[in-house]
Amino acid sequence: MSEIKLFSIGNQVYERLSSEFVLEKELQNLIENNMETLFGVQFLKSEYAITNGRMDSIGIDENNSPVIFEYKRSQNENVINQGLFYLDWLLDHKADFKLLVFDKLGMDAAERIDWSVPCVICIAHDFTKYDVHAVNQMQRNIKLVRYRKYDNDLVLFEHLNTPIAKPVTQEEDPIPDKKAYTQKSHIEKLVLATDEMKTLYSSICDYIESLGDDIASNQLKYYLAYKKIQNIVCIEIYNRQIILFLKLSPDTVNLEEGFTRDMRNTGHYGTGDLQVIIKNASDFEKAKSLIDRAYNEA
Repeated sequence: MSEIKLFSIGNQVYERLSSEFVLEKELQNLIENNMETLFGVQFLKSEYAITNGRMDSIGIDENNSPVIFEYKRSQNENVINQGLFYLDWLLDHKADFKLLVFDKLGMDAAERIDWSVPCVICIAHDFTKYDVHAVNQMQRNIKLVRYRKYDNDLVLFEHLNTPIAKPVTQEEDPIPDKKAYTQKSHIEKLVLATDEMKTLYSSICDYIESLGDDIASNQLKYYLAYKKIQNIVCIEIYNRQIILFLKLSPDTVNLEEGFTRDMRNTGHYGTGDLQVIIKNASDFEKAKSLIDRAYNEA
């Protein structure tokens, strides 16, 4: 893979040389202690023991989806296959993960677990172009992250792929949830929604995806989430309106009744403190500047 070069530009310009962590445990500790800041994931447990192995780190993200972290410790270690094995094991042992969440975060969090798109994040000093190609063919939510350590106070995490993951369906799920469905299947059941509303929904999605190749989408039970490191916008569709929840402070927006709303003290699906209600193409045009801000400020 290509090398990222980092330079100091003080009185004299010089290149900062990158290196690996002397001990991979040092990298693991750094991520576990700062998981929410670095990856938008709430840390649950280190060295999570399972039947035939041990997951390096495990957590749960802001969409209530399980996230497994695996760190590549040697050049020959196949961390991708290892992560895929752990992902399949987790889907076959939902009750174990639910118990872990219950112990750490309580019953409410355990009941909100979303199994639509569990994730594996593989972290290594380097991956090959063949690794990236293989992961992109799997249609699983596996992310490859390359790290670089600069001196003693700088670490860079480079996200090498944006997986287009196929949501887990009842047929694939070893322990199917009869209530499980994705936002996509929800749209198909909206018999009262007009074709114009469904077209508007597609236009909103296309617009968000066009903002940059660092955006990934997650089809969840009750909403569609677009994220960079963390969610920037969550989308819900109904028969007569589309609702966006943007990662923006309502204090920075001139709220307009019937269009924007402060959701900081109001429960809702997804994440984001600013609600935007879109009923027609005119509303969508007004919303574009807010969507742009959510993307650029994330």
